[in-house]
Amino acid sequence: TMTVTAVYDNSEATELCAAQHLYLKPIAKLLISILLPGSLEPVRPFSNWEVLDQLKSLICPDQFTTVWLSSSTEDFIRFEGEAETRSLVQILKAKLHGKIIKLNGLKKDLKVVATDAQGEWEHFPKGLKDHEKSPDSIYFEDLPCKWFAPKGSSKEKPCEEILWVVFESFGKIKNVDILMLGPYREVMTDRSFGGFSFGLQTFEAFIQYQEATDFVKAMQSRRRMKLMLKGDDGKALACNVKVTSDTTKHFGEGAVRRRNQERLKLQELDEQLDLVDNIEMGGKDWSRLENAIESYSLSTVLLQNQNSKTVENKRLQKNMFVKEDKKQKPKAKAEAPQEPDSSEEWEKRQYLVSQRRVEALRFLSVLLRNISG
Repeated sequence: TMTVTAVYDNSEATELCAAQHLYLKPIAKLLISILLPGSLEPVRPFSNWEVLDQLKSLICPDQFTTVWLSSSTEDFIRFEGEAETRSLVQILKAKLHGKIIKLNGLKKDLKVVATDAQGEWEHFPKGLKDHEKSPDSIYFEDLPCKWFAPKGSSKEKPCEEILWVVFESFGKIKNVDILMLGPYREVMTDRSFGGFSFGLQTFEAFIQYQEATDFVKAMQSRRRMKLMLKGDDGKALACNVKVTSDTTKHFGEGAVRRRNQERLKLQELDEQLDLVDNIEMGGKDWSRLENAIESYSLSTVLLQNQNSKTVENKRLQKNMFVKEDKKQKPKAKAEAPQEPDSSEEWEKRQYLVSQRRVEALRFLSVLLRNISG
């Protein structure tokens, strides 16, 4: 889970993009293990938070920015703590490592072991020396939308141009894709590409570098680093951003072609649904409605593999409606078609539209199943 913390000491931060006030700040984390004797027989039960209070007293007046219980077993209790800087972590480590904790009611003392945390980091795929197989794309998660939005924008939508400028400091970029900005993307994949972490809206993105060496440089530079934003008032915030190499070949020709095809299908369906909505709201473009109806029927037939008898029944029903419509519909001027002249005819049209809308929704459901399959 992404956490956003205030930064009071940014002396170890390095500039990422001055124009966006973005920096990289080292993750300063310490692992503290409390070793429990095997024959521990407490006179009274004790809580992990009692142990934490003892640790805090050992490092006073210094303190962690955040500290939490990471695991607890019969053999040890483990906490993880973050400090403002790596230099402070070394001071805290010296204060804690090898020390003894005494708790009231315990016959034996508890020993403290403090070690540097390695941090979460993915293993590089094998074959980096082989440039034909080397990865060149990075997958980012939990990037704050507001930090990559144009200044003065009322909407906290990230901008691909800003993302491009920020991460081109590691090398020339070939492609950038912010998933939440793609039309129909969430429908195509049946998942959301944005979220909220502690009130901060986040997004996911792919970045492809022109050279594999620049990809490696970008990955190494992000290792054990937080993303930090320094405001105009001098105050700073930092957050963890998950960075991994892209194993899905997101920018591969096949993946791009498949996404384009799916997008065109959904765009066509969206236009047809808009047309149905227009008719329901009192639009008069009946010929376009008839074309849309025919398109709906054809698409449904193709996707659901209906037998020829069902297809023929649909065609007969449509032809009957068209003939009846021509008899009942008054002749209209091309530039200003007339409204239906009877409530009975209008009700028939409304009924037809409702039927076709249901059919359209069924078509959408089948289409999405085919895409996800």
